[in-house]
Amino acid sequence: MLAFTVLVALVGLERVAELVVSTRNAAWSRERGGVESGLGHFPFMVVLHTALLVGALAEAWLRRPDVPSLLAWSMLTLVVASQALRWWCIATLGRRWNTRVIVVPGLAPVSSGPYRFLRHPNYVAVVVEGVALPLVHAAWITAVVFTVLNAGLLAVRIRTENVALATLPPVSGPAEHADA
Repeated sequence: MLAFTVLVALVGLERVAELVVSTRNAAWSRERGGVESGLGHFPFMVVLHTALLVGALAEAWLRRPDVPSLLAWSMLTLVVASQALRWWCIATLGRRWNTRVIVVPGLAPVSSGPYRFLRHPNYVAVVVEGVALPLVHAAWITAVVFTVLNAGLLAVRIRTENVALATLPPVSGPAEHADA
């Protein structure tokens, strides 16, 4: 139980690091005339992602489920992989990455790194983490509730992002992007 608490705390610290990078990058984008979309869904996203961490811990501590070793280790592997994919996205987008939907007019969408393969790879990381993190300690209720709510949020978020990206000049390659 203590190891799971430490894991969730580490993911929480990773989120703080993301916010620092995001704030700096959002300012960079705005200084260059960046236009923000999706202000309406952003507060729900913040609450939902915070609830994932709180819910996973609360469920683990309150239910105290038996956790099969295979489940714990396989889900931990997916959590680590999702973090690696997230930071690959952040590194690939550089100053253009942030947690909001901000596009800088005139900059073509990024089509390198994981964006060569997927249009929204960061959201793959979010989906995998949303399932895997709670399941490291068999917090299946949190995993299910987050996944269902996140599916609705991502439908709105991806639609918003695609509309915003459509305002940019075309990119050569299979993927276009600016996801947070």
